[in-house]
Amino acid sequence: MSTTVSGKNGTWRNWAGNVTARPVRAVTPASVEELSAAVRKAAEDGLRVKAVGTGHSFTAAAATDGVLIRPQLLSGVRRIDREAGTVTVGAGTSLKRLNMALAREGLSLTNMGDIMEQTVSGATSTGTHGTGRDSGSIAAQIKGLELVTADGSVLTCSERENPDVFAAARIGLGALGIITAVTFAVEPLFLLTAREEPMPFDKVLADFDELWAENEHFEFYWFPHTGNTNTKRNNRSLGPRRPVGQVGGWFEDEFLSNGVFQVANWVGQAVPATIPAIARISSRALSARTYTDIAYKVFTSPRRVRFVEMEYAVPREALVETLRELKAMVDRSDLRVSFPVEVRTAPADDIALSTASGRDSAYVAVHMFRGTPYQAYFTAAERIFTAHQGRPHWGKVHTRDAEYLAKAYPRFAEFTTLRDRLDPDRRFGNDYLRRVLGS
Repeated sequence: MSTTVSGKNGTWRNWAGNVTARPVRAVTPASVEELSAAVRKAAEDGLRVKAVGTGHSFTAAAATDGVLIRPQLLSGVRRIDREAGTVTVGAGTSLKRLNMALAREGLSLTNMGDIMEQTVSGATSTGTHGTGRDSGSIAAQIKGLELVTADGSVLTCSERENPDVFAAARIGLGALGIITAVTFAVEPLFLLTAREEPMPFDKVLADFDELWAENEHFEFYWFPHTGNTNTKRNNRSLGPRRPVGQVGGWFEDEFLSNGVFQVANWVGQAVPATIPAIARISSRALSARTYTDIAYKVFTSPRRVRFVEMEYAVPREALVETLRELKAMVDRSDLRVSFPVEVRTAPADDIALSTASGRDSAYVAVHMFRGTPYQAYFTAAERIFTAHQGRPHWGKVHTRDAEYLAKAYPRFAEFTTLRDRLDPDRRFGNDYLRRVLGS
């Protein structure tokens, strides 16, 4: 999932290949001082600045025609404070590297998304999340941030230091400054037991409140054109560790979930009429299984089949109705959807632009195989999501603008006022931010 800028005026592309940009120059600072200097130099040259991680966003959140900052060298664990239960890492550290480093120290994040290729700053800035009854997004686990602001100065913020910046910058979309380090809350390493099993769509919806309440982490995938889902419950375990067997793991996670799935999508792309039949087979291919492993290995899974994605957070109590409408829409349309719909939850948090800001939320993610026309499906889905006061994931495809988002987020004005103070000249601006935050 690397991003490439080739040549002096080379092109940058995101992971899904649906966003490209042509920066004037790319800079890979080796220190915070070098980053500050790069920001000041950009101001002298009248250029805008954006930091980019692994390009895992489907939106143009990181695209720039100015200076592209790559944070790869600002990576690694800076310090572990066992007494405070925190770890401080450079912004360019990948979630994978962070998880592995913590595990070696007998520590763990409380919750994770389902992929770990992203950088910590990219993942948190766009609101990356997993699923959890009590534990929220990765950004909700942040205890402190260090960021370089528009004038090149370095700002440290936490609940005690610059608390107004801390309240907003944990999910800051890169609009307030460039994050150079993140301090996360950590806890002793723990085991999770995952229970994966197929379940009829109607049963999951009928029992959803119960399934949510009884499990620390509950999620499910619904296969469009079928009445089938695959559910996953993760709960803490005393052990012993019983990971997925190498052969079984390879068969389910690589062969079926990536290899066969890739081929099925190629077939579906070539002959869309085959998709409903493929969906029925796919939805029955994965069998029930239970395994126990260290947390991050259970939270995450490999994703090698490339796709484009839209995801909205709706109030948790609106989830069942939202999904019923989504299924009815697919059933009566001539759409052919080869990717499952992913459903997760998060508790309310106190971050200004978090999709779970001030309300218990449920996430509904719709995907399309890369290269397949997705506009008709996403437009119809978005109409349903917005009718339920949906908030789009900042890093995934959506068509919302500042006017809509100001109504969807009670603390929207708090964020934009802070942005006016920290970046009055829009040094960190781009077209995407102009659309979602206003000019």
